[in-house]
Amino acid sequence: MRGRLRSERVNSLFSEDELIEDYYDQPAANDSSCWNDYGLSTLQSSGTVSRSSSMHSGSTEGLDASAQLLPIIKAGWLDKNPPQGSYIYQKRWVKLDADYLRYFDSEKDTYSKRFIPVTSIARVASIGDQKFEVITNNRTFAFRAESDADRNEWMRTLQQMVDERKFKGLNRISLFQPPTGSLDSVDKCGLLELRGFKNKLYVVVAGDKVFLYKNAEDYRQGIGITYIEMNVGNVKDVDRRGFDLTTPYRIFSFSADSDQEKDEWVEAMQQSIAEALSNSEVAEKIWSVEANQFCADCGSPKPDWASVNLCVVICKRCAGEHRGLGPSITKVRSLKMDRKVWTEELIELFCQVGNCVANQFWAANVPPSEAIHVASGSQERRRFLIAKYKEGKYRRYHPLFGNQEELNKALCATVTTSDLAETQSLVFCGAEVSCFSGDPDFPNPIALAEQAGQKLQMEFLLHNKNSEIPRVEAGSSEEKHYSVILPSVTHNGFLYKTPSMAKLVHERKSREEFSRRWCTLNDSIFSYYENDRNAVPNGEIKMEEIVCLVNNPPDTHGFESTFEVYIESERLYLFGLDNPEAIRKWVKSIAKSFIHPRADELLRLDFERIGRLQYKGGLNLERAKEGWFALAQSVLYAFFEDSDKEEAVHLKKLQELSIQGDSLVLVERRRTLYIQGDRKLDFLGWVAAIQKAAGCSGDTLSEQQLTESDIPVIVDRCIDYITQCGLTSEGIYRKSGQNSKTTSLLEMLRKDARRVRLKEGEHHVDDVSNTLKRFFRDLGDGLFTKEFCQDWLKAAAIENEEEKIGQYRQLLSSLPMVNRATVKALINHLYRVQYFSEMNQMNTHNLAIVFGPTLFQTDGKDYKAGRVVEDLISRYVVIFSVDEQEMRKQQDEIQAIIKMRIAGSSSGTQQAGDFICTVYLEEKKTEAEQHIKIPATMTAEELTFEILDRRKIETKEKEYWSCFEVNEREEAERPLHYSEKVLPILHSLGTDSYLVVKKQLSMENMLIYLASRVSDSKHGMMKFREERNLLGLGLSTGFHDRYFILNNSCLRLYKEVRSLKQRMPAVETSHRPEKEWPVKNLKVYLGIKKKLRPPSCWGFTVFYENEKHEKQQWYLCCDTQMELREWFASFLYVQNGGNVWPSESSKVRASRTQQDSRLGNISLIPLRGNENEMRNSVAAFAADPLTLLRNV
Repeated sequence: MRGRLRSERVNSLFSEDELIEDYYDQPAANDSSCWNDYGLSTLQSSGTVSRSSSMHSGSTEGLDASAQLLPIIKAGWLDKNPPQGSYIYQKRWVKLDADYLRYFDSEKDTYSKRFIPVTSIARVASIGDQKFEVITNNRTFAFRAESDADRNEWMRTLQQMVDERKFKGLNRISLFQPPTGSLDSVDKCGLLELRGFKNKLYVVVAGDKVFLYKNAEDYRQGIGITYIEMNVGNVKDVDRRGFDLTTPYRIFSFSADSDQEKDEWVEAMQQSIAEALSNSEVAEKIWSVEANQFCADCGSPKPDWASVNLCVVICKRCAGEHRGLGPSITKVRSLKMDRKVWTEELIELFCQVGNCVANQFWAANVPPSEAIHVASGSQERRRFLIAKYKEGKYRRYHPLFGNQEELNKALCATVTTSDLAETQSLVFCGAEVSCFSGDPDFPNPIALAEQAGQKLQMEFLLHNKNSEIPRVEAGSSEEKHYSVILPSVTHNGFLYKTPSMAKLVHERKSREEFSRRWCTLNDSIFSYYENDRNAVPNGEIKMEEIVCLVNNPPDTHGFESTFEVYIESERLYLFGLDNPEAIRKWVKSIAKSFIHPRADELLRLDFERIGRLQYKGGLNLERAKEGWFALAQSVLYAFFEDSDKEEAVHLKKLQELSIQGDSLVLVERRRTLYIQGDRKLDFLGWVAAIQKAAGCSGDTLSEQQLTESDIPVIVDRCIDYITQCGLTSEGIYRKSGQNSKTTSLLEMLRKDARRVRLKEGEHHVDDVSNTLKRFFRDLGDGLFTKEFCQDWLKAAAIENEEEKIGQYRQLLSSLPMVNRATVKALINHLYRVQYFSEMNQMNTHNLAIVFGPTLFQTDGKDYKAGRVVEDLISRYVVIFSVDEQEMRKQQDEIQAIIKMRIAGSSSGTQQAGDFICTVYLEEKKTEAEQHIKIPATMTAEELTFEILDRRKIETKEKEYWSCFEVNEREEAERPLHYSEKVLPILHSLGTDSYLVVKKQLSMENMLIYLASRVSDSKHGMMKFREERNLLGLGLSTGFHDRYFILNNSCLRLYKEVRSLKQRMPAVETSHRPEKEWPVKNLKVYLGIKKKLRPPSCWGFTVFYENEKHEKQQWYLCCDTQMELREWFASFLYVQNGGNVWPSESSKVRASRTQQDSRLGNISLIPLRGNENEMRNSVAAFAADPLTLLRNV
């Protein structure tokens, strides 16, 4: 039986020698040291990824090698003996690296049975033939080698490693070891269940690794089971308390004690994965300077964070406290994850300044009693960093300190030299980075540094353009956040309080988790006491430290009413009572105590969240400013830094709501607002609250996401799509779509209609029409409201026509604004549908039969519902007062679109039905998406300006912004000509193509070339390859030299240059080209697929299509980038009649009017139909565009 068990466990995490050790060891206080002998063999079957799994294919050895961070110093087979002296030996594969002695079941295993830190080994001793002991402070491990020589080699190597560690003083925490015993130095630690075992493991998440220990005592001793490199890890949610840590070698299935605990573990492991996958290139460069290898504040080794304006490299724990000081004092960035920040100049700046020079200034006078170290707690760190950077308590004062004029003069002189230490001293002793230099040509220090070619001086000044100068306030150890005097508010009473938290509250807190405390608010300090008789408070919150106040909805937690207080140091306080009125008074008192007096109008609101945030907006996006914000229902109210009045952002009417990096982006019709998260805790709360307020919050019309015209986005999307794709669909609205698809689509639209894009081929017309009907049928208050529903039905019975129309108009004006706009949009749409009744068989009466019971929610029991809808459709122009100009504008657009679709159908191309286009800014990523409605007449230039205007991007001189068509499959792109119509391009785009607006970097060089050339033609050698056609003809492999001539009409290909030069006296036929293509039929893209192995990276992909729709594709390669630019410029020149770039581009942008995304609240894109039907429609509109008006 014993042998069978051993074979089953051969690849498990623990083997039988460990079980024997556990049997002989003294059990620790924690029960988890006692192992269940059953279930050990189940780990492999339940926790190992199959070799056929998508996460692992091929040999595990290669992956293990790629994941290995430390070189192996020695490895080999040893017999391991339990330290208690048992005679049972187990053969183990043993590895020694710079940090650990580890042993495994076999040389192919990735995860060890045990690891022993080299730093914990006291000595190595011989204990007889072929045997030796590894002795730690708490435990002894016995091994047996194959020979005395092998034993001696192991002992010599181990002892040498131990001695080197002691000699070099490396007993401090290693980069690759968890900080044993220090709970402050790890990201997360505690007990977790591991599937297959009765007792829990002690798990530690530290940096980019997860360590497993048998119990907390082993963790304190540093002797663990194994560790997991998180660069190959993935965390997957399994159930309410369970989650899997998956690697290519094994699945570790953990269970936590609660939902909240599980979420914390998952978050910690996901952060560990992010850190493991981050780029170490910047860190290695900055660590090349010895002083930068340790935290500038506490001395922790290998710090991977930095303050880019202070030029100090800091550890993760100090970085958290730096963030609490605010971005005006210290701008914290990661060396490994914030790659885009680290320019070559900034890296060089840190190498020249860094911790050595910076601390000579900032830490010149630190008393030993006030210094912090690796094990210092959060409060100690915070106190020290405030004194060091916010107050400048320990800095080395400049001799000119206090003399502003002389400081500024000295700065202007210093920035023209390479003395960065002097510049740092001047700036942080009061010199103004933007002071006037006295030279109008170089008006400030930044301009002077640029003129002198001092790039590092420029870099330092730019990062400190808005930095605050350290100053100590009299009578206080901390500078107030703002200089105004806050109103003194007094309030007191009992509140129930939970312990402060460092994370958002996701779970409901029960009453048992609250403690009753006597609370007072006096002299801008909120204090809480054990009871009302105690004189010493348990804790205090200063009003200037508060950044956000949240008034929770009723019954969010165990008390009827609760509120949350967030402070600068990333802590959250939760208070509650069963008295809503008392909580309301507390919230108003606290808000009045910390809100800036100029923003006190926000206090009149019935807000759910109020506080201060950093933001960017308007035309200046370089510097973040501070604003005061309050969220009330679906409106975000704000007092901006440069405004004296309250502004409102209607969240349900946003065109876009997204997260970009550490900013929440809110896009309105004429404004984009960036709200920044300098503090993670309260920012995450704001993001969740704003996203919820901007979404659908109920089943009435006013609770939906809305367009600028107050129409629910759900209704707008469906009407647009049916207008584009279904006006001529037979039985539209009468036919029912698939119930499952309708339910799914309505659910997506209700969740977030802004993100749903209805596209032909993906969504069937009948499914969309059924979704629209079901939305109106399920409305809580109905389209016509329960209050006025019966009045509408009574109006239908009025016989006098004039009186009936008057009653309809009166009822229409009585509806809420959103209902009124929605009624008009829907009847607009149905009026259009019935106009095409000869094709769709849905006249006014048929539409009324369908929509009457739906809109009035009568289930067909009242025939007057259909009468009302029929009256509204047939008398639409009169009841809704539609003027001729509005109708004519619609018909002009309809005529243009129908003509375009006829051209598309006659050419046999598949037309996309959705003209809401996704365009990217600079690169294809989610946060760069812009959703634009494309009119038939929109040009590439207009689209480019539309995108730039939305993002508030100012074009500078010699910046050439263009719209590019990108073909991902061909790995090529084509800048659209500025006058090119966008809509036909959209129709021809494949699934692997998209549009992006970005700078055309080579345009200036191309324009210079075109202006300087003598002839309109271009000729020269290029390497040519033709794509194999469907018949298998054409060049299939390799590029071949060919001679090309490009003129105003065609592109000619000659096999050899000599065919032109040597045959000049011959007859004309001797000059006939091998191939010839009309220029007008060519589409030239920059780039060539890499798999074709082009001879150079300077190439084109060319598509050719003739009048018979016969297509060819081929590739051209140039030897240099200059040749590529010249050929491409020549193509642009001949294809566009010499007009390559608009001469009046800026004027066009300035005079361009802001077009509404809807005209007359009616979708203007006509729908499908056969070619004859569309031609008839065009003819009718062309003959008399106002036909629709006269039929009323």
